[in-house]
This record gives sequence, C-alpha cells and structure tokens, in this order.
Amino acid sequence: MKTTILIVLGLLASPASDWTRWRGPEGTGISAEADWKPQALMPAPKIAWRTSLGEGHSSVAVAGKRLYTMGNQKGRDIVYCLDAETGKDVWRYPYGCTAGNYPGPRSSPVLDGGFVYTLSRDGDALCLDAESGRMKWQVDLRKAHSIVNPTWGLAGAPLVTGDLVIYNARSHGIALNKASGQKAWVSGGGEGGYATPVPFKLKDVDCLAMFGFTELTVVELATGKRLQSYPWQTQYNVNSADPVFFDEKIFISSGYDRGCALLDLSGKGLRSLWENKNLSSHFASPILLDGHLYGVDGNTSNGRLRCLDAKTGQVKWTQTGNFENLMIAAGKILAIDKKGVLTVAEATPAGFKEIARATVLSARAQNWTAPVLANGRIYCRNSDGDLVCVDVR
Repeated sequence: MKTTILIVLGLLASPASDWTRWRGPEGTGISAEADWKPQALMPAPKIAWRTSLGEGHSSVAVAGKRLYTMGNQKGRDIVYCLDAETGKDVWRYPYGCTAGNYPGPRSSPVLDGGFVYTLSRDGDALCLDAESGRMKWQVDLRKAHSIVNPTWGLAGAPLVTGDLVIYNARSHGIALNKASGQKAWVSGGGEGGYATPVPFKLKDVDCLAMFGFTELTVVELATGKRLQSYPWQTQYNVNSADPVFFDEKIFISSGYDRGCALLDLSGKGLRSLWENKNLSSHFASPILLDGHLYGVDGNTSNGRLRCLDAKTGQVKWTQTGNFENLMIAAGKILAIDKKGVLTVAEATPAGFKEIARATVLSARAQNWTAPVLANGRIYCRNSDGDLVCVDVR
C-alpha cells in the first residue's frame, strides 16, 4: 500500500496515493498525489467506467486495485468492493436497512489493517474482511448502546485509531474495540451530530473533536471523558462539516447561514477568537492548506467556493457556481457542482484560477459527495448511486 510522506512544512507531493479513509490519508481532505493531469478532463473526460450502487451519499475508500463504498437498494444497504480499474464487483455484503429520507447511507467506509469498517444511517456498525467480505463483527448501536438517531440518520464515518473505532453517536461519541466490536466507552445520552470525529493531540493528550447536535465537545480519546465544550446551535441541528484543528485551535462551520468560528483550546475552556458568517458549510467539510481554509459557503445547490484566512476569518476570494463539495490534491481544488460539473482550480489565496472542467455526472440527482482522487483516477458519485471513474493519468 502506498504511503503519504509528511514533511515539516506540509505534504510532500507523491506520484500516486491510496485514499483509505474519510477525507483521505490524514483525514484532512487533501491528497499528496501529484502524478495526475487536470488537463485530461478536456475537451472531454476519459470515463474509465460507470456503475450503479443504489441510493445514498457514501464516498469511496481506495487501496491499490480495490475500491469500497455503499448504496441502498430495495430496503437493503450494500457494502461494495469493486475493482478500482474496471468497476467490476469483487464482492458485495448486503443487509437489511431502510432507505429513509434523502435515501441511503451517507457514511463512508474506512480501511484499516485488512478490514473495512462501515456505518448505516440506522446505526448498524460493521467490520468486514477487506479481501473476502466476510463479517468479522456487527453491532446494532441502537440495541447495544441505546443511541437516538438524529433526524436524517447517522452520517459521520467511523474513525479508526489505535485499538478503537469511534462513531459520532449519543452526546459525544461511542468507542468500540476495533478487533471485537466490544464496548470501550460510551458517552451520555442524547443525539450526536452528522460530522466525523476528528482526532488531534493537545498538550500530549490524544483528543477528539465531536461536532454534535448542539455543541462542539472535546473528549479524551482513550476514555471518552468530556474535557471542554462550546455551544453551537444550528437550524435543524445540522452540524455536519468536520471541525478543523490547527495550532491549538478548532475551526467549526455550519450551514443555514449559521457561519463559522475559530475556537482557542489553549486555556481551561474553549474560547471564541472570532465568529462570522464568511463560511457557512452545509455538508462540505472545510480544508486547511498553508494557513487558509477552502470550503463551500451556503446550503447545497447554492454553494460558492470560498477561501478564508484561517487566523482572521477574512475572505480572500469567492467563486460562484452552485458548488456542492470539494477536495484538494497537490495544491489544486477539485470541486463538484449541482450540475455534475467537476472543476479543477488552483488552491491559492491569490484568487480563483480555473485549470479545467468537465461534466462527469447528471444534474438530475444530488451531487453532495466529495470527489476522490486516488492513483490517477477521480471518483465521483451522486445520490442516485451513479459512480463514475475518470482517468486523469
């Protein structure tokens, strides 16, 4: 498996890289992959393959020649393992799960140690053998740990770290032993949020940022102990964009014109350094690169790409275009919009500079899922379950 190399000043570009977890190798939304060609999208994209997964918003995890994702068909969630080069099935693991409102799974698979970890909107936590698809363990979080699902179902991806797999459920998280599915710790009652747990180290203590129903909570990773919290009420209680940690600070952002804030962690309690409405992130998690935040401002289908100074929250530039989600690779933004158009632009605070664009998905479905670049291929998916692989080698 290819690895991502870190250097003091940031990510060192690599020829190609896997994407084995939600938001990539470091959970930042950034790929170090450099051996790809944005210009390959024009004049028409080279579509390597297309397939239909069933309804949902699940992203993909890629390791070598294997790709993992999820969809819902006829009242069953399906965990897929596909050949990343051809799109053909390697194996499927189906199980009963209601499609629900805005149908299908929204959480994304995570690969670790030869296993794939998934989570359904209803709280079915699975660990499957990544090679064969055989179940290692399954836990119904509703029955085993009395979770209360938020209005639109569980959405955060599992976070696998050390011996634990952690879910954004109950007030500020549930941790299971990743090898057995047995309880490690469970937080208090209540509903969780829609974001994925974000790990970070603070004063030599391993912590988690849990963006919950009505607040951001910092917990001790090993025990689940609540350390700090900051109230963050959003319309419909939709806190779905992942927090961003840097320099003993946490950036949070939510949609419905709620806006964003930079919180200081260095004292005894979370303290707001600033709060404004310069970035209202509905679903797309902001990405930090070289002291600047890149994200989608505004609710889905009306989103604008925006760059902020991470320390001050001041807007550096805005690009209109009904954007839905994004990732960054080797200093370039890859953004999908409501019409299924994939745009590549420079990730720089100097201004929006488009490099290439191509239509890769239909406008008839919701294109809320972030694109993924892995090993010279871009994978894009819509809510109908159309998954497309674009060759940009």
